[in-house]
Amino acid sequence: MKTFQPKLFTTFKNYSAKQLVNDLVAGVIVAIIALPLSIALAIASGVSPEQGLYTAIIAGFAISLFGGSKVNISGPTAAFATIVAGVVATQGISGLVLATLLAGLFLIIMGVCRLGSLIKYIPLTITTGFTAGIAVTIVIGQIKDFMGLTFAPGTHAVETAEKVTAIAKSIGTVNVQAVLVGVIAMAILILWPMLGKCSKLGVFARICGKIPPSIIAVIVGILLSQFSPLQVNTIGTLYPDLSSAFPIPSLPEFSLDTVVAVLPDAVTIAVLAAIESLLSCVVSDGMIGDRHNSNTELIAQGVGNICSGLFGGIPATGAIARTAANVKNGGRSPVSGMVHAVVLLAFLLVLMPLAKMIPMPVIAAILFMVAYNMSEWRHFVHICKTSPKSDILVMVLTFVLTVAFDLVVAIAVGLVLAVVLFMKRMGDVTHVRRWESREENGKLIPAHTVVYEIHGPMFFADSDKFRDFEVNDDTETLIVRMGNVATVDATAMKRIEELHAMCNEKNITLLLSHVNEHPMKVLKKAGFYDALGADHFPATVEEALQMAKR
Repeated sequence: MKTFQPKLFTTFKNYSAKQLVNDLVAGVIVAIIALPLSIALAIASGVSPEQGLYTAIIAGFAISLFGGSKVNISGPTAAFATIVAGVVATQGISGLVLATLLAGLFLIIMGVCRLGSLIKYIPLTITTGFTAGIAVTIVIGQIKDFMGLTFAPGTHAVETAEKVTAIAKSIGTVNVQAVLVGVIAMAILILWPMLGKCSKLGVFARICGKIPPSIIAVIVGILLSQFSPLQVNTIGTLYPDLSSAFPIPSLPEFSLDTVVAVLPDAVTIAVLAAIESLLSCVVSDGMIGDRHNSNTELIAQGVGNICSGLFGGIPATGAIARTAANVKNGGRSPVSGMVHAVVLLAFLLVLMPLAKMIPMPVIAAILFMVAYNMSEWRHFVHICKTSPKSDILVMVLTFVLTVAFDLVVAIAVGLVLAVVLFMKRMGDVTHVRRWESREENGKLIPAHTVVYEIHGPMFFADSDKFRDFEVNDDTETLIVRMGNVATVDATAMKRIEELHAMCNEKNITLLLSHVNEHPMKVLKKAGFYDALGADHFPATVEEALQMAKR
């Protein structure tokens, strides 16, 4: 598979007019779904609503154009909300743009270096933990708008703990009217899909199934805010200078200190973008029976994020829900993703003033549903019930650190802990056993011969086990059976050399039987194969026992 081979160009080989119509329809429907989400996610990220649309338009078009998946839809996602908000709060918009550009560069490097397959080494427990943690932080961050709270002047509420404290202190300022609008929006978001599944409603059910519930919630919210006595904050209240103009590309002002400050966030954004986009590609592959090019997708994600940053957008990645909607509505080529971006562009240029009328409690309700859907709490609980304690520890710790601190700390600590616990498990699996009787498994052990067999990998975490080889004063031959050893590292190699030295000191012949391919490569590279002698590596333990007998 080529490193860079966009699916758009290979798809056109068998493209038809019928497929074009399907892609156009799917693109329009996905744009309708993405419209309120892009605005809501931008607000949750601490930037202006139009920046969410910039991201969905610019990055969505570029990634579809150059991507390695036929149907992947990219744009702003909830996974980035907390980390973007943190960068904006500490480094400002220029710092966010710089972090987005750096993340795009890292993604391109990952794709060029063919690192797409390495994403599978991120444990499921870590992705589940930080995804659930992000969901909780999104919910906490939207309580203020959902309840219409008024924070005291000078309140600094960036971290999750600070938001919880600010909410607790201002709970007496609840706006009942805002709560009412939010509850109505939540009811629509929950009940509307149920109507679409009710067969008794006939044609109406089919119509309900085609219209995204978030659009209905937005329309009802606008009607309530404009034509009812209910007084609630709207997007226009908080963002009076909302722009409907297409952005002009520009580079941010930055210094070396700013680069150093945003570098950890840029790495986190790149890793998250890679995980989210490739996971989305895997899901869509199963839906359409195709196979994506992971390295091409990473390069496209990098290009899309660089373009998004240059045009004032925020980080983007593959969105699983929007991708699934694309597939379900007939999208089968990158054209649908490009159409989705063009439709959003039309809304930005023509209908953006309507966005000012959307009540903030409706935005909060939409984000509550996004958080609920992304949390996968049932999967979280299932892992807690069925997985080993070490996996549960990694997942829960990642979840807690994501909520209490931030994603950078959570992923770093989670990965380190997962690696350490994995090495411990591998060390526990490895064991060394001595053949105690003179006959083992029908094999007669000659006199003055000692046989040990090793099960499991030989590496630094269990290297002390290889010091336990005991021989008698009359031992003439030591056989080490290595048929169940898949790998040997430098530390284990050192222990083997020490064992050889001990055998030489006691005038004992050392035989290593049934050495597998990888351990044999290590032994040869270290010079041990030549030092011990080729005739000291019998192919089977039976051959080793015959040599000992002779």
